[in-house]
Order: sequence, then C-alpha cells, then structure tokens
Amino acid sequence: MEAPEEGRSARKRKAIMAAATQVFLAKGYLGTTIDEIAALAAVSKQTVYKNFGDKEQLFAEIVLATTDEIDELVRLVSASLDGTDDLDRDLGALARRFLAALMRPHLLRLRRLVIANADRLPHLGRAWYERGFGRVLTTLASRFQALSESGRLRLDDPMLAAQHFVGLLLWIPINKAMFSGDDETSCTPAELERYADAAVRAFLGAYGAEAPTRR
Repeated sequence: MEAPEEGRSARKRKAIMAAATQVFLAKGYLGTTIDEIAALAAVSKQTVYKNFGDKEQLFAEIVLATTDEIDELVRLVSASLDGTDDLDRDLGALARRFLAALMRPHLLRLRRLVIANADRLPHLGRAWYERGFGRVLTTLASRFQALSESGRLRLDDPMLAAQHFVGLLLWIPINKAMFSGDDETSCTPAELERYADAAVRAFLGAYGAEAPTRR
C-alpha cells in the first residue's frame, strides 16, 4: 500500500510535470518561469525546485519522458516485420501506424520546441534523438538486415535503408507541420495514408527483391 506522503509527493510531481508541459508548449523555454509553473500546478516554488532542481532539469524531464512513447514504435517495428510473409502489406501497415504515432500534435509541438532550443541545450536534443528516434532507426535497420539475408530486400547498408524509408515517410508531413505551426490540421488522415502508401512503393521500388540491381 502506498504511503500517504509518497502518494502526495507523486501527485505533486505529476501536477508539476503537467503544468510545466502546458506552459513550455505555450510560451517556449525562455518565456516560461518557475513562478508560472508553480501557480498552475498549485504548489510552491520550493516544491518545484525540490523535485526538479531548476527549469532546465524540469524541461529535460518533460522532453525525455516522451521517449517512453518510442517503446511502442520499437515494438511495432519488430512485430510488423519479424517473419513477415507479405512484405508489401506489412510494411504498408507499419508505415501508416508509424506516421499516425509520430504526427500526434503534442509530439509535433515538443519536437518544434526541442529544435528551437538545440543551440541552447544541445545535450538534450542529442539525448532525445538517441533515446527516441535513434532507437527506432536501429530496430528498423536490424529488421531490414534480416529481410535482406532472407532475400526479401536487396541492400548493402541497412541503416541507410532505414533512413531512406523514414525519410520517404516523414519528409512531407513533418515539414508541413514544422513550418505551418498548425499541428492539428497540417495533414488529414487520408493524406497521411497516401503518403505512407507512396513511401512504401518508392522504398520497395528501390530496395525490393525485384528492384533493379544498383551499382
């Protein structure tokens, strides 16, 4: 049974994280103050400092907490392509679910915020990439390597192939979202599905077993 004090501490920490996320996304890193976060979370400034140290550490915890969501994508990649008997079908399903996951509005807003502060907090940007997107690419590359060994794909560099696949998927929708600032309507579900299907066709045209031999 959870001790009362531990329960209160956990609730306060959760409230601070939620409040800080809301303020950071609304006002940016530089525009956010601990006073605003404390007021929104209904705690004292001292409580914020006690739990997170300072604004930079709090921001880092919020950013890196989202890498837990990447676990879902890592599992999805492994489950979708491990032992597939219909690569076109399963790669297409993976592409559509991959896009749907990465185009969630809160992730797009956070991505924009991390990029905006990459010069100020480069260690955080690197950690977010390595612990998040980098893990997905590594998993995808390992699946592509296995598919190459079984004759389903033709490739020499699995990581480059993984980068190409993800680039084909994300180039249009991510850029539309990053530059438009409208995370809710930058792409419709039908558009995302079309981009996913087109990316798979292009990828298999280059790397599929029937693709022309590359020199």
